[in-house]
Amino acid sequence: MSSSPAAPGQHPIARAALISLCAREPRVPAERLVAEMVPPPRFGSVRFDTYVPDPKQPSQTEAVTVLSAFAAGLDRPGPGSAAGEGGGMRRWFGRKPSAPAGPRGIYLDGGYGVGKTHLLASLWHATPAPAELKGFGTFVELTNLVGALGFQQTVRTLGGHRLLCIDEFELDDPGDTVLVSTLLGKLVDSGVALAATSNTLPGKLGEGRFASADFLREIQGLGAHFRPLRIDGDDYRHRGLPEAPEPFTEEQVTRTAHATEGASLDDFPALLGHLASVHPSRYGALTEGLRVACLTGVGPVPDQSTALRLVVLADRLYDREVPVLASGVPFDRLFSDEMLNGGYRKKYFRAISRLTALARDAKGLLAE
Repeated sequence: MSSSPAAPGQHPIARAALISLCAREPRVPAERLVAEMVPPPRFGSVRFDTYVPDPKQPSQTEAVTVLSAFAAGLDRPGPGSAAGEGGGMRRWFGRKPSAPAGPRGIYLDGGYGVGKTHLLASLWHATPAPAELKGFGTFVELTNLVGALGFQQTVRTLGGHRLLCIDEFELDDPGDTVLVSTLLGKLVDSGVALAATSNTLPGKLGEGRFASADFLREIQGLGAHFRPLRIDGDDYRHRGLPEAPEPFTEEQVTRTAHATEGASLDDFPALLGHLASVHPSRYGALTEGLRVACLTGVGPVPDQSTALRLVVLADRLYDREVPVLASGVPFDRLFSDEMLNGGYRKKYFRAISRLTALARDAKGLLAE
């Protein structure tokens, strides 16, 4: 098929549909936030039997066994199982106790890349309840839901659920600590079972980030809701794989963006600036419809606030299986040594791991 000559200054294979993330300012209504509390596309079809435990890590096999039993136990409605005042479903292991009797959920703790999100999504799929009675979202999405609905309405909305799964559970400020501790306590009282993933044990949340000792009661209260389940192992995204691909030239990235339907093209420093104007809970909507994210001028991230926003964007691109084609420095040089040795180091290593995997995915899209 022949194409018409390019206008002066126009890329010879330019497409009108080229996307700029910097031009997007998504607004997500509250009802959509609730409707989208399901596993993201990458984890939409995962199940316990698609999880491949590392034979050298028995904790991974144990996690499948424990979570499978946990899901089966959520099919035991008892007295008060119908929705009552406030929408609470008294379903957790047969009846609602008059007071919390031990942990009310499971907390998957482990390094990045051991399959925690896969297992959490598998638990959501395995729990015998309609999708509208199960919730799945990231920690930042949960806190944003409270902001959109208000605290009491959030309790009423989620209080009728049989299960709430919280991915990437991290506490970055004292306000979130008090908010989430209070919210989860209310949900547990309504009979909601909880499951969460994190790189940090409940008692260590907030450590190295704020004066967590001042909020010890709230942090201990959070931990009381969960049975910690440690998952050991290496990052499966890089197990036995070759080194990450080197960044491409700016010309290669730009040419691929213009040649690929559904591609975005952004200058990396400009995108980092734009992320500051978009709430992190909207980063999923920001990447909606992308086939590949093309970035030029990738360089070290200047400060911690910017770095944490980039971590969230990397997570949303990974969840939505959006490859990343970039020019500039390799992704393992995005964060300074100080960042990689600080309180958020596990988040930064997770971002590097996921962006590297997405860079491998993008290699096959490179335009000739």
